[in-house]
Amino acid sequence: MKINRHQFVLKYFVLMIIGLFLTSCVPREKIVYFQGDLESIDQLAEQYSATIQPDDLLSITVFGRNEEATRIFNQESNVGMGGMGNQKTYLVDEEGNIEFPVLGKIKLAGLTRNEAIQYMKGMLSNEIIDPGVSIAITNYRITVLGEVGSPGTYPLENEKVTILEALGMAGDLTINGLRDNVLVVREENGKRNFYRVNLLTEEVFNSPVYYLAQNDVVYVEPNQNKINSSRNATIFRDISFAMSISSFLLTIILLITK
Repeated sequence: MKINRHQFVLKYFVLMIIGLFLTSCVPREKIVYFQGDLESIDQLAEQYSATIQPDDLLSITVFGRNEEATRIFNQESNVGMGGMGNQKTYLVDEEGNIEFPVLGKIKLAGLTRNEAIQYMKGMLSNEIIDPGVSIAITNYRITVLGEVGSPGTYPLENEKVTILEALGMAGDLTINGLRDNVLVVREENGKRNFYRVNLLTEEVFNSPVYYLAQNDVVYVEPNQNKINSSRNATIFRDISFAMSISSFLLTIILLITK
């Protein structure tokens, strides 16, 4: 019995070349961002501001003419070495409230940072003269997953970040990222909503998720080439394993039949 192993090797390399060819053909229209007439895009009239949501951690500082009068509102927590403490943060509960010294329960969810500042200044005016308030969301973060250079969760100091900036922080899309169907997952009023963004057209600038909200998740799906490549890699691996087993068995058979 004559075994032509060269035919097996030839078929293996032919399959591999075909697979590489299929995964390398990506048309320009599937890669280039913002195709179309950019000059026709309406400027975003509204200035986006993040709204306070349940589970936000707020850093709140109160100041006024009399520093001693504001001391009770600026409590510290976690006193560490040297007697130095960290400024206390306030967790927004599921109903959108925080518990604040003297003022008690305050509903801030749904307000922008500036609206919350004005609201608290009004409440504090009964306690101190000419109050000032500073509010910051300390756990503002977004998550970028999928076909990007550096997937992960990114804490943000700026409360105004676009989907393009988020993708830039994550190292941009890989060549295998699906650019016309980027998914954004957002929690709104206790409900999880899903948005799709097409980066290939200028409409991305008018998307309701062009500006990301805290805790948004951006997911870039793999394109068909990446899926085919993964499938082909599995097939090639299986073929290689089968060829190794076959070669081993043929060697045993030839040794036995000698």
